[in-house]
Amino acid sequence: MTMNIGSIDRILRVVVGVALIALVFVGPQTPWGWIGVVPLLTALVGVCPAYSIFGIRTCKRK
Repeated sequence: MTMNIGSIDRILRVVVGVALIALVFVGPQTPWGWIGVVPLLTALVGVCPAYSIFGIRTCKRK
């Protein structure tokens, strides 16, 4: 799989992922915060399956 997530997109995904996971421990404390694992994992791997399906790339081509 080739990377299809750019650096700004990765940073935003990490911030959103950590914020959602933090909601599990602080705030309403609902299990819905674990959805934050998805953007966090896609940011760490650098590949978004949804971007692959729709042909979207936010990173520069090599």
